[in-house]
Amino acid sequence: MAHPQLFDDDDPFLQRVREMALAFPGAAEKISHGRPAFFTTKVFVYFGGDIRVDGAYVEHAHSLLVHPDEAEVLALAADPRCYRPASLGPSGWIGLDLNENTDWAEVRELIEASYRDTARARLIAVLDAG
Repeated sequence: MAHPQLFDDDDPFLQRVREMALAFPGAAEKISHGRPAFFTTKVFVYFGGDIRVDGAYVEHAHSLLVHPDEAEVLALAADPRCYRPASLGPSGWIGLDLNENTDWAEVRELIEASYRDTARARLIAVLDAG
């Protein structure tokens, strides 16, 4: 059974995330579990996530899910804008809620760190060269 679409394709937050993520070498977009996912061979960013509260899922529809390096996970987990997504949190993924005060330079840095963690060396070399 296919997952229902859990996002609005015209969402301005998604548009900004999409623009940033697809600017990385070899990046593409697919829908995974009803949400936009950006990947090379592995996913490096998801748009939207959820947490489990008292047995129910609580949506974070306007959020960015990234896989930062281990040193950053602890700092991000302590940030009130961040959360550990229900299914990906145990694997080191962090969610960052997006809003009108979002620091988009920070978002780009988080996306890049996640990209570097998942992309092949050849693609990272292209990124570093350009």
